[in-house]
Amino acid sequence: MLPRLLVILLVFLNISSNSEVTIEWNESKKLVWTDFRGPVDANTDAVAVTASGITFSFSVKQSNGAFVSFESEADAHFYPEKSWYIKDKGDAHILSHEQLHFDITELHVRLLRYEISKLKVSQTIKENLRSLHQKANDDLAKMQNAYDTQSQNSINKEQQAIWSLFVKDELKKFRAFRSQ
Repeated sequence: MLPRLLVILLVFLNISSNSEVTIEWNESKKLVWTDFRGPVDANTDAVAVTASGITFSFSVKQSNGAFVSFESEADAHFYPEKSWYIKDKGDAHILSHEQLHFDITELHVRLLRYEISKLKVSQTIKENLRSLHQKANDDLAKMQNAYDTQSQNSINKEQQAIWSLFVKDELKKFRAFRSQ
């Protein structure tokens, strides 16, 4: 008699709607202003806002009451309907600042994939995966905030250049875990 396998699929998304239009991060496709289709927030001094996040899912297989394997998927997504810019103020410099926000999201997806690659199947695998996903989201939020603070939302061009180089180098370090 073959052991019964039970597959459990759990999906965790940063932004709740599965039917929402998204753009997946792609090394060869940079954001363009037409990707920013959301309504402008009149209550802010920002010239542009990038909405991006990590989508994450995993499944585990169970046999005779024990977890025997798992699979996971993590991706960086850009949300056009939640991203916006002021048309007469958006320029190439600001667009590159917004692109770097999306690149930072991809960096944290790569870091999440790296951490997952080190996991071994155990009876706490679901909790471990959830914990890694939560940490990735927390670290992503901290880095996005630090980037905006230090670059003064792209005004400080020296800090903007430093961040750009840092993210580029980090993406290279974790190239093996890049989005395809």
